Amino acid sequence: MKAVILAGGEGRRLRPVTGESPKPLVPLLGRPVLEHILRLLRREGFLEVCATLGYRAQDIVDYFGDGSTLGISLQTRIETAPLGTAGSVKGCADFYGDEDFLVISGDAACDFALGELLRAHRESGAAVTLALSRSAEPLQYGLAVTDGEGLVRAFIEKPGWSRVVTDLVNTGIYVLSPRAMALVPEGQKFDFAKDLFPLLLQRGEKLLGVAMDGYWCDIGTPLAYYRCCADALEGKLRLEPGEAFLSAATPPAADENEPDGIDCPCRDRAKLMGTLSELFMELGADYADGLSLSAPRFQMHIRPSTTRSAIRIAVEADDAEFARTLALSARDVAQALDL
Repeated sequence: MKAVILAGGEGRRLRPVTGESPKPLVPLLGRPVLEHILRLLRREGFLEVCATLGYRAQDIVDYFGDGSTLGISLQTRIETAPLGTAGSVKGCADFYGDEDFLVISGDAACDFALGELLRAHRESGAAVTLALSRSAEPLQYGLAVTDGEGLVRAFIEKPGWSRVVTDLVNTGIYVLSPRAMALVPEGQKFDFAKDLFPLLLQRGEKLLGVAMDGYWCDIGTPLAYYRCCADALEGKLRLEPGEAFLSAATPPAADENEPDGIDCPCRDRAKLMGTLSELFMELGADYADGLSLSAPRFQMHIRPSTTRSAIRIAVEADDAEFARTLALSARDVAQALDL
């Protein structure tokens, strides 16, 4: 599957964060935001990618090369003059050819299931399928008004509150068919939202809007960028952190105070310990040092790791095989409760 990334913007409003660097290289949890997009595309099966570049294009080319280190094939197209969103993608016609393809911004953060968006597009037969995101504060975005079948009936660009009739934001993530792109003139400035989509509606073409589950944020301003960083740190945005944030994956030597046992990685060790405490409370668990449960044949000790987000489960019993089986069973229970 193929995808085109729009990564040519200068990002002037984000200059207090980026300085002279291109906006797609702004760091987010230790990786450029564009790298997060490329990793998302790879996970969702989009292994052939073409990026349209403009401002400081060579910086981006030098960083990502041909994409092989990320497990994808990456091509680039460099614009000498702005052509708008649709015009920019039209310059990749030799890349996407005569098949449906995905378009996504290289300077936004999201964790959408993009493969599902492509499947919805193919099943609907739409000319364009738009990924929509619900927002309680939609004023700074373009909105898409959909009917009961999910078909887009109108677009409203950055309305005031008096014109807000939906909470569905146009994220700028689309699946496009060749017949839609055939309407985009070559070498001319042409936008998706302002030009192509209204034209398609006038021609009676089907535009499908899909309200996506997950996180999406346009990091166009310093405030939006810092909020996105906080959301990523809190786990609201699912990303693969860079090495500086991976101490949980490459922990130091085990703390000498941690007992031998079986590790169970988790998202929130304190929350999981609370859940386990409630579960074992009626069984007479002791909480003086972690969670301890004693029985005639064994003694189980569960407590959080001191070095990473995980819990450690240790079981003492005369029968070593029984002790290991019980510890593994306890780990399975803990993993099921790690919600």
